[in-house]
Amino acid sequence: MLVFLFTLSSVFLIAALTIPVFADLLLIAAPCALASLLLLISQIDRYVNRPVGEKLVVIDGSNVMHWKDGKPRIETVRDVIDALHSKGYQPGVIFDANAGHVLTGRYRHDAWFSKKLDIPRDRVRVVGKGTQADPEILITARAYEARVVTNDRYRDWAKDHPEVRKPGYLVRGGYKSGEIWLSLPGLEPEQTAPARKESQPA
Repeated sequence: MLVFLFTLSSVFLIAALTIPVFADLLLIAAPCALASLLLLISQIDRYVNRPVGEKLVVIDGSNVMHWKDGKPRIETVRDVIDALHSKGYQPGVIFDANAGHVLTGRYRHDAWFSKKLDIPRDRVRVVGKGTQADPEILITARAYEARVVTNDRYRDWAKDHPEVRKPGYLVRGGYKSGEIWLSLPGLEPEQTAPARKESQPA
């Protein structure tokens, strides 16, 4: 879309500069061409310098917030973010449109979640009303070559996103002894050794 806008505004700009009858278009075409060029450069820069690889993860916020006793808590998402940061992972979070209602009884936008989770606003997204978060999560994860933190198996989306069946793509998690764990290196739950049976006297 930005390429189209830049091309169109550039055509009008050239016309305004070379054809006298279109000279009045210069006042509109020049700012539009400049603005679309700057936006295009910004988009390219974000794409080129985007973090890509196994250290980037997308958190299914509406799923994760229920991990502790099945009750929705923003603190649970924060625990997951902190755990990921502690191991060098770069998380982004996507919520269903009704996440705010579930947590606080009213709609909450990206900025509210960004403040509560203490992460940049561009790392948090609340999908639009009537839009499902699941496809947004999977599309975003695919675009950034990231894994997804969730206990959902996304069976309804497996046809369009076969990567959900790939081992390790969906990162599971929960709490054990009050501590968050994730199926990622360094964040797995500690294995408790089975108690030894005392030998019985003969």
